[in-house]
Amino acid sequence: MARLFGTDGVRGIANDSLTPELAYHLGRAAAYIFGQNKEHPTFLIGRDTRRSGTMLADILAAGIASAGGDCYMVGVIPTPAIAYLTRTHHMDAGVMISASHNPFEYNGIKFFDGFGYKLPDETEDKIEECMLKDERAALQSRPTGAAIGTISTWTDLQQEYADFICKSTDVDLSGLKVVHDGANGSASVLGPEILKRLGAEVIAIHHEPNGININDNCGSTHLESLKETVLKYGADVGIANDGDADRCLAVDEKGQEMDGDQIMLLCAMKLKAEGRLKQNTVVGTVMSNIGFHKALKEMGCQTEITAVGDRYVLEKMRKDGYSLGGEQSGHIIFLDYMPTGDGQLAALQFLDILSHSGKKASELSASVRQYPQLLQNVRVTSNEQKTAIMQSDSLREAIQKARIRERSVPDSANAASSRYPVTQPPDAPRRAVSPSRNPRSRVQGVPARFNGGYGVLRGFKGEKSKS
Repeated sequence: MARLFGTDGVRGIANDSLTPELAYHLGRAAAYIFGQNKEHPTFLIGRDTRRSGTMLADILAAGIASAGGDCYMVGVIPTPAIAYLTRTHHMDAGVMISASHNPFEYNGIKFFDGFGYKLPDETEDKIEECMLKDERAALQSRPTGAAIGTISTWTDLQQEYADFICKSTDVDLSGLKVVHDGANGSASVLGPEILKRLGAEVIAIHHEPNGININDNCGSTHLESLKETVLKYGADVGIANDGDADRCLAVDEKGQEMDGDQIMLLCAMKLKAEGRLKQNTVVGTVMSNIGFHKALKEMGCQTEITAVGDRYVLEKMRKDGYSLGGEQSGHIIFLDYMPTGDGQLAALQFLDILSHSGKKASELSASVRQYPQLLQNVRVTSNEQKTAIMQSDSLREAIQKARIRERSVPDSANAASSRYPVTQPPDAPRRAVSPSRNPRSRVQGVPARFNGGYGVLRGFKGEKSKS
């Protein structure tokens, strides 16, 4: 049987492949796993603005309580807030109901451990095994009386998270005009509020969620309206989050995009100057722009490369003690502050740099040279075919040849080459395959597990769909 958990929790179309029954049994299994050493394990549960969010959150909580767990329902809140608050309030686990940047009909269930980190594969496997046993034969006991868990609301935690984000920097944004795109998601209210608290003049767009408009032609995956608004109002900069606000991208005053690579580089410069860039190293992925690597090398810094997915970036950072890492898509992890990527934190770190630089955003953007990249989609007819392609000898040979060729190309010629796996000449459209943790991980915004046998492998500048 294929694995239930993907690279970022369990996802699918709500009430179709991601059913209330699945959520209930998942909650019971999680309560059992996290409650092996205590009678009432505690869970902090948040969600984004999708119509299905309350349904899934409530029935997940019912499953947890039926197995003895105590649930604290936070309501609409960014994903990184759940990670942060789970740790600071000493919860046994945190849960976020969200499908990140995907369309509103999708939803997902993502767990964090008591330290705010995403669960390792081993823990997810234990939850899945326990859930399947419980679903088939009700093997786990059902507590009664005082052993039953509770469900209660905890509605002031949004402000606690906002306070933490504001205190992460002493920047005064007075005089800065900022357009904020909340993607009609978790940061629709908190995003503009945080910026206003720090003195910015804020123009908020896509901040009126109605349950079905999350990520709908807005947010970090659709920057067109943000660009238009920045130009229309003569704003200094635009900030875009995705549906669960763990991503941040920017638009300069000329309407030009600034991706995660560019924002990370600017943050790396600042941290290095302050002596806070641990080991003078930044962690990126195989999809990071070659300009990212060149700029860091010129700064006297190193890069570490992982597979696509912020969980892999985080694993590398924790393993080797690095403080900064992320992805081109806008997942940026400041591990000294937060155990996961945080769109609000990344935005403030970038705006701090902009405010103190005395430069325009376009000048900062121009200081980070970006080399051309190409996204090439590859259709496959089934998950089995996708797995076979990714494990094929011919692909491994092509990657090895590309690496040998890259080492033989002088630095001055690298603009026409790439560090990524390619099989075509440097001037031809290139096709690459993103590494995947398992054959059911999602790609191109559609969960492979739930897409009727249609999968997509992403090439340059692309990445697997995730939170």
